[in-house]
Amino acid sequence: MPDATSLSAGFMVVHGNRLDELRSLVVSWMRRYPLAPLENEIALVQSNGIAQWLKLALAEDSAEDDMGGCGIAAAIDVQLPGSFMWQLYRMVLGRDEIPAKSLLDKAPLTWRLMRLLPQLINQPHFEPLQRFLTHDTDLRKRYQLAERLADLFDQYQVYRADWLEDWAEGRHQTRNARGEAQPLTPANCWQAELWRALLLDVGEEGMAQSRAGVHQRFVERINNLEVAPKGLPSRVIVFGISSLPAQALEALAGLARFSQVLLCVHNPCRHHWADIVADKDLLRHQYKRQARKSGMPVVIDPQILHQHAHPLLAAWGKQGRDYINLLDSYDDPNSYRSAFRDGRIDLFSDGHPLNVLNQLQDDILELRPLNETRERWPAIDLQKDGSIRFHIAHSAQREVEILHDQLLARFSADPQLRPRDIIVMVPDIDSYAPHIRAVFGQLDRQDPRFIPFTLADQGQRGRDPLLIAVEHLLKLPDSRFPVSEILDLLDVPALRARFGVEERDLPTLHRWIEGAGIRWGMNAEQRAGLGLPNELEQNSWRFGLRRMLLGYAVGSADAYEGIEPYDEIGGLDAALIGPLVALLDALEVAHHELSQPAPPGQWGLRLQALVQLFFLAGNEHDDYLLAQLEELRETWLETCESVGLQDELPLTVVREAWLAGLDQGRLSQRFLAGAVNFCTLMPMRAIPFKLVCLLGMNDGDYPRAQPPLDFDLMGSDYRPGDRSRREDDRYLLLEALLSARDQLYISWVGRSIRDNSERPASVLIGQLRDHLASGWRLAQSGEDLLEAMTREHPLQPFSARYFHEGDESFSYATEWQVLHQAAEQQASAEVLEAHVQDEPLSLGQLQDFLRNPVRHFFSQRLKVFFEAAEVPLADEEPFVLDALQRYSLSDRLLEAALADPGNIGQALEDQAKRLQNSGLLPMAGFGECLQHELIEPLPDLLQRHQQLLALWPTPLSSALPVNLELQGLQIEGWLSGLHQRADGGLLSITTIPNSIGSIKSRKWHRLTRPWLTHLVANASGMALTTALVASDDSLLLGPMDESTAQKILGELLMAWQSGMRQPLPIAVKTAFAWLGQIDPVKAEAAARKAYEGDGQTTEGERRESPALARQFADYDGLTADETFPDWCDALYRPLLEAPWRSLSSEESR
Repeated sequence: MPDATSLSAGFMVVHGNRLDELRSLVVSWMRRYPLAPLENEIALVQSNGIAQWLKLALAEDSAEDDMGGCGIAAAIDVQLPGSFMWQLYRMVLGRDEIPAKSLLDKAPLTWRLMRLLPQLINQPHFEPLQRFLTHDTDLRKRYQLAERLADLFDQYQVYRADWLEDWAEGRHQTRNARGEAQPLTPANCWQAELWRALLLDVGEEGMAQSRAGVHQRFVERINNLEVAPKGLPSRVIVFGISSLPAQALEALAGLARFSQVLLCVHNPCRHHWADIVADKDLLRHQYKRQARKSGMPVVIDPQILHQHAHPLLAAWGKQGRDYINLLDSYDDPNSYRSAFRDGRIDLFSDGHPLNVLNQLQDDILELRPLNETRERWPAIDLQKDGSIRFHIAHSAQREVEILHDQLLARFSADPQLRPRDIIVMVPDIDSYAPHIRAVFGQLDRQDPRFIPFTLADQGQRGRDPLLIAVEHLLKLPDSRFPVSEILDLLDVPALRARFGVEERDLPTLHRWIEGAGIRWGMNAEQRAGLGLPNELEQNSWRFGLRRMLLGYAVGSADAYEGIEPYDEIGGLDAALIGPLVALLDALEVAHHELSQPAPPGQWGLRLQALVQLFFLAGNEHDDYLLAQLEELRETWLETCESVGLQDELPLTVVREAWLAGLDQGRLSQRFLAGAVNFCTLMPMRAIPFKLVCLLGMNDGDYPRAQPPLDFDLMGSDYRPGDRSRREDDRYLLLEALLSARDQLYISWVGRSIRDNSERPASVLIGQLRDHLASGWRLAQSGEDLLEAMTREHPLQPFSARYFHEGDESFSYATEWQVLHQAAEQQASAEVLEAHVQDEPLSLGQLQDFLRNPVRHFFSQRLKVFFEAAEVPLADEEPFVLDALQRYSLSDRLLEAALADPGNIGQALEDQAKRLQNSGLLPMAGFGECLQHELIEPLPDLLQRHQQLLALWPTPLSSALPVNLELQGLQIEGWLSGLHQRADGGLLSITTIPNSIGSIKSRKWHRLTRPWLTHLVANASGMALTTALVASDDSLLLGPMDESTAQKILGELLMAWQSGMRQPLPIAVKTAFAWLGQIDPVKAEAAARKAYEGDGQTTEGERRESPALARQFADYDGLTADETFPDWCDALYRPLLEAPWRSLSSEESR
């Protein structure tokens, strides 16, 4: 603890193996030595998690023994090291001399390179770039190259300032860490020339603003000053940073002449461990800080390295080792040791390891090699020690599902464990976010299984609807304007608000758009721009809007100039056409504007107009997003102006430039919000948690691969302090291991979801597992330690393993439990009370029941409509027709012809033309061919229809009522469309544009509706003949005896009563397949094929009805209660055995 009485300048480094103890030191130091009133405390951190964690500690109430917080966290200026360094340069060198932003920072450098590259590629040395930039019509290559070069030169300014100094003076060379010069290869000389060109372009003033040049001047200035410049902070605390470049450390060391600089370093090992990896340069260095471990030789032979080093520290600790070594060159412990009580400047804690995890952490702290580990620790009892566990899943989704169950088990076992004590880290949070929301977000907050969670580090672009809509709009020049894309835009509240569309209006718009035949394309001109022939207007937005407007004006009148009116629009709803037209007009304007390249200034106006034209903020979040977009737009324009970029840019470049800033991490991101934290594995995210979970530890995914650029010269010249993604990831895993206080949970996709083949874990996890297997043993002899620590999970969350006693696997997903209950527990499906219908039973209800008994039960008794699920609107114009579409269009043709029997040919042609103009048929010649194909079978059908009507010549002008009571049920209805002959006999004729089939392959299900009408009419005493005229045959059924009809109808009504209490195990097509065979074996085979399909040409009846598929998954389920044959006989055998006459067969005889 601090023991000084005043705030003194100096460079102080405090090492510790526990980040929470380092945090307590910082809080205590700030509380004991407060700054002057209104002076901000400067804290440099590497991540938002560390920043919030530090603020939470400061906000805690103070306690005795110099512990606790300050009671409030205020006046804390948390910054990233890079931005603070530039502010520091400006404080020392003067704000007039150093601008707020360097002209050679990454952002301005990108756009300066965009301007310079075309001028340079034809000069000597630039041949590699010239080859790359050929065939770059949309400038995408140039922009990507400029971005990568800007990033590379930005790193050179921080990590290789000596190279840039040589290049600026015309020397084509690099230097290694020892200062030895090496000439550039001819293929890389362009980098030196490009840097010189950049310096020449920015001029002397700009050259002075390069980070490397500014840093050098800062060091010279601050080392020669006798008095502190105005505005320097009194104290700077560097906390929770795992690596800093040498340039930053040099700057902080210079600042320490006038300010107090306190660096808190998370050091995993109390002993000197800088040379546990064979590195000649490091062995030459005499370390000032931690002493060598007793017994370790001064010079270690690489052949016996493993005898003195901890394997994981050697394998994963390179980044920390280099950083600590770099710190040592600026550290003078004796200069500030007296400022700490007892002279203790290192906070290495001695623990009492009680489990494998703590023992492993203690081994790293004490730098124990494997032989000492084996001797020191007792055998493990995994029944008592659950500190490290491995879980193997088949997919990322299963990883998250397993985690949810495992967390619930831990909460149940430890009442003291809270959601905020858990962190879950993954290599890429964006890829895991949908799975996390699907699993953790599906439960209601009142559900006892609900676990509060937060997601950090997500990119905004693909997540927020408003930003997704902006990106859609910025892709309009390449868009086909499909229906789905425009309707997706209307799902964004801010866009709806701009055009005055309410959410409740969307179903109406969906219905209109589908009915008007809109599929894709703004109009014929826009389609022509995509390379299609001219004048293809059908199924475009203009085509549909013209139909809507004409339909509103004239209703269901005839077509006008080839436009078929869509007559579904009327009343107050018609006002919705206005906002739809306004939206499409705005899209057309935006499409035209965004298609033209323009200089940055003009693009700035276009982007501003785009946002104003399409969005109106309706809440604070929308306001924030729109303000963020405006800020990014202004920043980009300022950057382009500062570098003098006036070139015309295409939309592809501008879009990426504008929106890329949305995904940049910020210290203001939400973290540590009192819930389970899901986040990306990031530098210094290793805040202490009771339970640390690592998901996605797959081979190839972690360490994360980041192939180096071919022209990155630092890749072959490593220096301590350099950043490497792979070394970062290794050290991140070490930090995660050390931050787990009680438990470490690791999972990966260890089995293929396709064939269950084994997939390896990350090589780092492999190293951890190998180390555990080598250093520890189980108390139960003969068992494998890793096998006992690892649990392989089933492919599916509803696997029987989770619900059977005696299996270690478990699940809290009670939804799946019912699948695995014993047969006697499942019993037969519950039978509902008898259905009491307030109104008489209608003919339509009985017809629907006979056609699909299971669907009828769900829709009429349970009011569940499976077909009500909204089907996505088609984005393509019709090319071919499926069976349902073909039937629907043929039926409309048939209706038109029957309405005008005296002029059948003309009626068919006129109706076909109306169908074409409605967008229901393919365009151009394909539509004409299909018209002929649809019309061809109808004249013969209509002729047979006329022949039948000649026998019953008198049409009844009004419908006949039906009122019948059977089985305690009242049946009421009307029989319309009847014809009468001289003897009073009646005819009910039904026409269908489909075939009915021969006697051996008859499609009996198409006769259910006429049959029901026939039964009811004859049971009521009418002498009704029923006819069905199909495309291939005409069937005739004569009048039936009244008592016979009543008997059959009575049995049908009894079946209806049963079918309203439970779903009947019957399906119409399957039933007729069964009844059509005499041999029981053949009958079962035919019925099974009818219900399940043959797996090749047919999918079976169950696929035609969601209700059937829901209730009876397969034929075995349908016949499980053995009542299927009885229902076949009761419902459909009378129809099958009725004396139907085939008129075609009679004529052929």
